[in-house]
Amino acid sequence: MSSLLTPNYLAFIGLCNEYCSAVENAAEKELSDFVAEMTRILPRIYISALDLPQSDDFGGEIEPAMDEDHYDAVRSSLERLLGAHDTYLEVFEEDMKYSDTPIAASVSESLADLLQVFYNFIATVRDAPEPVILEALEAVRGDFGDYWSNVLCNVMRPLNQIRFNATDLE
Repeated sequence: MSSLLTPNYLAFIGLCNEYCSAVENAAEKELSDFVAEMTRILPRIYISALDLPQSDDFGGEIEPAMDEDHYDAVRSSLERLLGAHDTYLEVFEEDMKYSDTPIAASVSESLADLLQVFYNFIATVRDAPEPVILEALEAVRGDFGDYWSNVLCNVMRPLNQIRFNATDLE
C-alpha cells in the first residue's frame, strides 16, 4: 500500500515536533544555544510549510490541544531565558501605519504563539490515520498564509539580532 505522505510532509511534521521539544525545554539551555537552535529550525519550518498541500476545498481542522496554563508556563520560561532580549520593535504591525509611537513585541510571546500552532498540529496528527493527517496538513498550510508565517518571519529578525549582535548572552 502506497502512502500519500510525501517526504516533505513527513519532514514538516518532524520539524514541528523538533520545534515543540526545543521550546518546551528552553529553560534547560543557555540563551546563545537556544537562539542558535531557533535560527536554524524556524527557516526550515517556513520552507517546509511552503511545500504543504494547499486546497481551496479547505476541509481540515486542527483541534486545540494546548491549554492556557501550558502556554503561559512556556511563554514565561522563554521570557526569563531571553531577559532584556525579549522585547523588540515591530514594524509590520497593522496599527504601525497609524502610529507615531513604536510598537513593542515579545520574542517569547511570538515563540509561544508558534508553539501553540505546532503543538495543536502535532496533537492532531499523532497516531491519526493518513486522511486525517492530510487534512491537518491542509489546515496548518491555510493557517500558515493567514497567520503564522508572519509571526515566524517577524520573530526571526530579533532572534537574528540576538544571535549575531548581542554581546551579553552569557
